[in-house]
Amino acid sequence: MVSQNLASFKSRQEYRRNVELEEARKAGLVPAEVDKNGKEINPHIPKYVSDTPWYIKTDEGPSLEHQRKPESNVNGKKKSQYDSGAKVIQALKYREGACTNCGSMKHDAKSCIERPRKVGAKWNDKHIAPDEIVETLGHLTYDEKRDRWDGYNPSSYAHVLKRYELQQEARKKYLKEERIKKLEDQDVHHDDDMRVDEAKVDESKQTDFAKVEKRVRTAGGGSTGTVRNLRIREDTAKYLRNLDVNSAHYDPKSRSMRENPNPDADPNEQFYAGDNVWRNTGQALDFNQMNMHALEAFERGQDVHMQAAPSQAEFLYKNYKKIKERFTTQTNCTVLEKYGNAASGGELPKELLLGQSERVVEYDRAGRIIKGEEEAVPRSKYAEDVIINNHTCVWGSWWKGHRWGYKCCKQFMRNSYCTGAAGVEAAEAAIHLMEP
Repeated sequence: MVSQNLASFKSRQEYRRNVELEEARKAGLVPAEVDKNGKEINPHIPKYVSDTPWYIKTDEGPSLEHQRKPESNVNGKKKSQYDSGAKVIQALKYREGACTNCGSMKHDAKSCIERPRKVGAKWNDKHIAPDEIVETLGHLTYDEKRDRWDGYNPSSYAHVLKRYELQQEARKKYLKEERIKKLEDQDVHHDDDMRVDEAKVDESKQTDFAKVEKRVRTAGGGSTGTVRNLRIREDTAKYLRNLDVNSAHYDPKSRSMRENPNPDADPNEQFYAGDNVWRNTGQALDFNQMNMHALEAFERGQDVHMQAAPSQAEFLYKNYKKIKERFTTQTNCTVLEKYGNAASGGELPKELLLGQSERVVEYDRAGRIIKGEEEAVPRSKYAEDVIINNHTCVWGSWWKGHRWGYKCCKQFMRNSYCTGAAGVEAAEAAIHLMEP
């Protein structure tokens, strides 16, 4: 390596002479340099392209062979081209060692790509598949093995170009006929107007103002969307609706103006009332309700997130609306079955008619009646407040030891005579003696 560097070393005079020669060749004063094949080397080729790399050994002078594709031939064709899969031999009978399924000699039954037959070619000698050419890629380089355009024939693209030309001719013919029909309807018979203006035709194609063209995998990363013709040129821009500095704020980055630029103007004459108007209409309200439903469901413990799983949130919101609507319908039907529908115009049940009254009662803060009469307590069919045998309380007003009795005398006998306080003392003494 040291001897090679010394051999390639040039003195100042030699380096200056080479630079002057190179400038003269670029100016056309000196003939261009010629390689070993007699081909001239363009003097304007950059030095990093024309210089031979250090790992290529050459002593034959200047050359651009390291930039050219090798043209070595194998069997009369280029190395990078091969006919893998071409059919060569069509046998009529099964041969020993061939595929038992299709009968081809180039693969075995395990590698056969044909449909497995019920009876293979080995046993019926029918439909023998032809042999295929199997190329060995050992002689090809790394790039030749991975060449995308290997074996591509440019002439195969001719039918695509022909079809495109036919489409263009048919399009021009159609536009011309439409133009002629339009002129005939308007009773215009000028020869100059019969010609189709291609510029106007192309301009008419630009009327799709809402078209969005996206390009992905940009240099900066991510995806960006470019919108062609954001608005019609005749429309007034948002920021020109009101030139007052203190009017509605306009964001030039997002081209949005949320507030109304002219709030004092007549609403019937306003063409633009701010972006917030559209946020409260259409599907914006549904989206806000769905977002609120997702937040409330997440707070109640459900694993749902509007940004992480929007499809799941929308599905749950739809199910929630269906269940709510079904529950509301069921509740309405239950109420109507029980109380009826007054709006239907039918007769009301007697229970509702008799349950209504015009009685008015007023009470003070202590609960005493000021105006009106207290509502009478409905009585049962049994006799109430009937006191017998000098008792001051009714039977069953006292309970002791799993037995009913009178509270006034503490007796358990139903038809006993009330003894007053003496009976109470006697009853307590009896109970005391019964206790352990």
